[in-house]
Amino acid sequence: MNFLAHLYLSGENHDTIIGNFIADHVKGNMFKGYNSGIQAGIKLHRSIDYFTDNHPVVKESVERIRPEFRKYAGVVVDMYFDHFLSAGWPEWSDEPLGDFASRMYAVLTAADNILPPRTRQMLPYMMNYDWLSNYGNFEGLNRAFNGMARRTPFHSNMEVASEKLRKDYDFYGESFHRFFLSLSITQVWFANNN
Repeated sequence: MNFLAHLYLSGENHDTIIGNFIADHVKGNMFKGYNSGIQAGIKLHRSIDYFTDNHPVVKESVERIRPEFRKYAGVVVDMYFDHFLSAGWPEWSDEPLGDFASRMYAVLTAADNILPPRTRQMLPYMMNYDWLSNYGNFEGLNRAFNGMARRTPFHSNMEVASEKLRKDYDFYGESFHRFFLSLSITQVWFANNN
């Protein structure tokens, strides 16, 4: 999953939110240098990623677009699912999305001194373009895909990912709902048993 879903699944603990957010920039056992709350967030992120990567609905979605996006198909599906989470936010949360995004940005900027360098570099751009709120509209989604396409070391084809989503919108919307319901249940279990 991408940023919005990971933050949504982090709960209310600030350290867990920070750990879940920075996890992709903390490799291997480097997480041991953080406090126990941030470590828990990093472990939560890795558990969500493992669950996601092995879920049959996600695998089906990834395989459906693998011919166009090859090794980046999983990243594209992550973004598609964040789009549906953002676009349908009131179904998942009573807190308005703009309020949630502002609260997350505040938690993350307050932790600037402990963020990994790549996270610290990315965060101002993320806030400036309000990625969390704008994944739900095609303009914001397309901007994110184009930015990612420019930064990938290999040709990713992600600049056409929004159009692919438009053409197959119902399939990915239904896939997201089936998957996210099962992920939410699993996340609650994980949070209560670790």
